[in-house]
Parts: sequence; structure tokens; C-alpha cells
Amino acid sequence: MDTKAFKRSLQQSENYHRKGFGHEAEVAGVMQSAYQSSLIQQIRENNYTLKRGDVTIRLAQAFGFCWGVERAVAIAYETRQHFPTERLWITNEIIHNPSVNQHLLDLQVKFIEVTKNGKDFSVVDRDDVVILPAFGASVQEMQILNDKGCKIVDTTCPWVSKVWNTVEKHKKRDCTSIIHGKYNHEETVATSSFANKYLIVLNLREAEYVSNYILNGGNREEFLAKFSKAYSADFDPDRDLEYIGIANQTTMLKSETEQIGKLFEKTMMRKYGPDQLNEHFQSFNTICDATQERQDAMISLVEEKLDLMLVIGGFNSSNTTHLQEMAVEHKIPSYHIDSAERILSENRIEHKPLGGDLTIAKGWLPPGEIILGVTSGASTPDKVVEDAIERIFEMKA
Repeated sequence: MDTKAFKRSLQQSENYHRKGFGHEAEVAGVMQSAYQSSLIQQIRENNYTLKRGDVTIRLAQAFGFCWGVERAVAIAYETRQHFPTERLWITNEIIHNPSVNQHLLDLQVKFIEVTKNGKDFSVVDRDDVVILPAFGASVQEMQILNDKGCKIVDTTCPWVSKVWNTVEKHKKRDCTSIIHGKYNHEETVATSSFANKYLIVLNLREAEYVSNYILNGGNREEFLAKFSKAYSADFDPDRDLEYIGIANQTTMLKSETEQIGKLFEKTMMRKYGPDQLNEHFQSFNTICDATQERQDAMISLVEEKLDLMLVIGGFNSSNTTHLQEMAVEHKIPSYHIDSAERILSENRIEHKPLGGDLTIAKGWLPPGEIILGVTSGASTPDKVVEDAIERIFEMKA
């Protein structure tokens, strides 16, 4: 399938909408009251610090809603304003944040159900309006919606679209796209749908395995079993790793994406020589600015003297999980929560440990004076961060 031609045709359709509908003023008030916070603004203006009683808050200097997320949520609200009586759907959560998704459910925006066989688009009718979320939708999903003749409102973040354009460039050179990401994440599913050939690697360890296979060969069946859910149809590691290009899920750890890119560049140079490198290897910078800024701010924050760290964001939010990972690497007691309601008492907090299941920790809040580091993922409204901070102030009062 010529995905570039399909996308161009879709964008020219009268049923396709990429921008808002001119209701910015009405939506701005709702966004401000639901998501913004005067307390967080106060902390920003006070050098990202606030002391109240025994608690000193140290806020990361970049955190929370990024431009792409804010834009997607605003367009979703505008869509409801513009189509007040039509049935509205989202192909998945608009972003990975429970409070934002609940607000949309309250506005009678429905989420397309994910079954064991994939998403159930049978519920969507011709006159319905379907919103594509910030992390995009696959070509196959867009084609289904286009064939049904429903109205499509595309809130895909431009940074995600940039990665799709990179994958299209790989296709021109008949390269296999090696995508640093999670094979079942909505964004990576969408990105891989634009590729002819792809292989998804989760981390540097998996990338090193692939690199070794390129240089030394190996057991083909073992390779295919190891990446069984993470490659394109008919992918053959003995044939399809001769020409490669690098892409990434925009919310992955920036430093690891860079390491993976450099690893494969060196691998192809060793395999084919410096003079043949550009023929066998393609790399473009597809690291999202907002993700990078939040990770850089977290690096600065965890180097301070902190007693504990609160990371706030959806449990299925990739960029939030990577912020948590950075705290864990610095051996700071760290708690990933998605809302203030997870803070049960001064002694108990319901949180998600890195790589683990939701659990309750006891004795999490130290007695006496504490310095608490706080950050939040790119899908987390300031209001959610305020609620968590106020809850801790109450506990320590």
C-alpha cells in the first residue's frame, strides 16, 4: 500500500479535519478551570520551590502538559462544541491520563473498545465523528474510518507525524525501519504501519542482540522467536538487516534512543565500511523536544538532595514511566501515582513500582522536615499535580 498517497488523499477529503473549529475562546475557559493551577504557577514563579510547614517542594523545571498534548485535548473539546449532537468516538484514550479521559467521557465522548481481536470499529456509523488521539492511529484504522465515510478529527502530535515521515524516507531506500519503542504502544503501532519492513527494539540490550546478529549471524529461529510480536510480516533477519534506518517512539528515554542510533551506525560501519555507511544506514533526529526537556529537567532534579520523589502521570504513560526510571537509577525513594487519591494517608500510598504492579507502600512519608521532588508526565494536567501536593501538605500539617 502507498501509505503516503493514502494520507495525502485522506487529508484532501472534506471529512478530514486537522485543526480546531474556531471555538478556541469557549474551550480556553474550560481548559483553564479543569487543568491549570494557580499553586503550580506560584511554585514556578518562586524558582520551582515552595516550603509549607515541614515540607519543601522541589518541582522539575519542565514537567506536565506538553504542547502536543494540550493541542490534542483542546481540539477534542472543540470537536464536542462543533458537533453537539453527533456521536463522538476516540480510537483510544486521547492521552494517557485518567482524569482527562474521564472529562471526555463526561462529555459523552466514547472510546472504541479494544477486544482480543483488536479494536471494534463495528460500532462506528457513517455520520459519526471519530477523533484520532495525540499519539496517532495506524494506517489500517484510518482506512477503515475513511471507508465508512465518517468524519475524522486528527489530533496526532506533529512530533509523531515527523517520525512517520522518517519511516517514509526509509521506505524510499528499501530500508528496514528499526524502531526504538514498545511494540504494543499505540504510537509505535501507528508508526510501524507506515513501514514496509520494520523491527521494534525495546531497549539497548535488544539492540545489541540485533547488532551482534548483523555482524556475526546467528540462530534465525531464535531471533524470530525473541521478536515474535515486533516485526513486519515476512521479516527475515538474514535478508532484511542489510539496509536499516532508525526511528523511535517519541516518549522513549532520549539517552537510550541516542545510544541505539550510535550502536547501529557503528555496526553498519564495521559491516560495510565507512565509504558504504550512507548506503546501508539512515538516521534522522526524531526525539521529541518536550520529552527531551522533561528528561533533562529530571536529570537536574535527581541530582539535588531529595528525601523522596513523586512522579505523577498515567500508569500506561511511557514518558512518565521513564521519569520514574531516572529516579530509581539515582536510588531516590520514588512513587509513581496517577492522581492524589492514591495518597491514602501519611503512612500508606498506592503506587506503581517500576516494572511492577500496583501496590500499597507503608511508611512512605518520612517524619519531620522533608524535601520532596515532584515531576509529572507530558499527559498530566497541572491541576492533578496541585491536588497531590496539597494532599501531602495536609498529611504533614
